[in-house]
Amino acid sequence: MPAQPYIYELKMKVRDYECDLQGIVNNANYQHYFEHTRHEFLLTKGVSFAELHNKGIDAVVVRLEMAFKSSLRPTEEFVSKLYLKKEGLRYVFYQAIYRLADNRLCITAKVDNAVLINGKLGHCEALDKIVEECEKSIPQ
Repeated sequence: MPAQPYIYELKMKVRDYECDLQGIVNNANYQHYFEHTRHEFLLTKGVSFAELHNKGIDAVVVRLEMAFKSSLRPTEEFVSKLYLKKEGLRYVFYQAIYRLADNRLCITAKVDNAVLINGKLGHCEALDKIVEECEKSIPQ
């Protein structure tokens, strides 16, 4: 994936238990990092997945692509970045994680989400508003 105009960053630190026998972050934990970043980003915009769910609106991951570049190790600090676009009915989060010590790219991801409203595919006004804000913040 090419360099992206990231609009949100969240700093985190690798915890020992997230690593495997090789002493690197287990691949599944990157999905946790990305999910936490998406949730925190939306909270900064006043959107909570729990509140949406209580209204019958569920944003669900329907496709996930990850490209591993460099491994994180215990206690390393990193920054998780994202930007959001709407592609058809899908809300697509483009994400990346960089190790802070050397700004090295560790992983990129493209996370496609669909919105179900009372079980039927649809649009979410709150997410549409965030997408519009994101598009305005990206330099042309």
